[in-house]
Amino acid sequence: MMYWLPAILVLPYVFLLLKIYRSLLRIKSFKVSAEPETFVSLVVACHNESKNMPVLLNSIVLQNYPKSLFEVIIVDDNSTDKTLEVAAGFTGLSNILTINNKGRGKKQALRTGILISKGNLIITTDADCRMGKNWIRTIASFYDRNKPDMIICPVTIESVKGVFGRFQELEYLSLQGITAGSARSDKATMCNGANLAFTREAYLKHLYNLHDEINSGDDMFLLHSIKKEERSNIFWLESPDVLVTTQSSSTLRSFLKQRSRWISKGKAYRDYHTIILGIVTFSTIVLQVASFIACLIYPAFIKVFLSIFILKSVPDLLILLNTSARYEKRYLTKWFLPAQIIYPIYVLAVVFYYLISPENKNISSPFPKEI
Repeated sequence: MMYWLPAILVLPYVFLLLKIYRSLLRIKSFKVSAEPETFVSLVVACHNESKNMPVLLNSIVLQNYPKSLFEVIIVDDNSTDKTLEVAAGFTGLSNILTINNKGRGKKQALRTGILISKGNLIITTDADCRMGKNWIRTIASFYDRNKPDMIICPVTIESVKGVFGRFQELEYLSLQGITAGSARSDKATMCNGANLAFTREAYLKHLYNLHDEINSGDDMFLLHSIKKEERSNIFWLESPDVLVTTQSSSTLRSFLKQRSRWISKGKAYRDYHTIILGIVTFSTIVLQVASFIACLIYPAFIKVFLSIFILKSVPDLLILLNTSARYEKRYLTKWFLPAQIIYPIYVLAVVFYYLISPENKNISSPFPKEI
């Protein structure tokens, strides 16, 4: 019986992921039924993005939304290239404002832009993102209909050939599935600042709960702070018109650095659902690795290892099938089995990189407590 205890310990993961999958089945695509009238402030914090800036601004120029109903605020976060000059010299937009960050880091850059914004609805994205022409229109229409405090929108990464590229795409799809499913069940655990909307009022109310001492997490800490309010409304917006595409990591090192930044903020999380999901997921991965090592030493453990592998893979595959179908990336499902084998090693590698990287040490906040 003791042999099978590790397999039994995986059941909480199966239970949580199947609940998320069940919520995914209830998601319906949103369609604009009335022309929105909300004034929107699009805020982009950027650092050394002179190469990406023209493509982003061209995507914004093509937006099917009245120029009189939105503004674009580009906040340069101490770039050493010509990011600010490129943005300021862009002639396709008359409703664009380019400014310098009043501090350092993305959180302060967003804060600098949002504090001077005019819109009640704030949309954030990144300089390396691309979006369709109905992006702002659909988000504004969803806001007009539902009046939420926060709108979580989907993000995907560009397709890159090869095992490394496919692995990144699969991970992003899985994360989007968990993000959408948890938000649909009113237990939002994740969001992505590359495609996020919230009210200016909600942001100002939760301004000092964003953990300035941690470099990343401007999106997640805002989500968790808003979520604490009893009457807060955090919605997932499902629509092909709001899908944003971002660039994939070009090197393994940049990939690991990004993922280590993601986990660096975890120690400051106080949201119950996020903590439980994180603990259960990491425990399952450790059990999977430990059982594999055990079966190499004691062949009798092979059945235990296979049981854990199958139990974990079933809900993972269901979520992937759902998400890949919604984003028209079914071709990625053939990479599922190799990714399942690689994933535990990848997670432990990211944790190890985080632990040895000096960049992830806590630093005191350089930002003022009063504005």
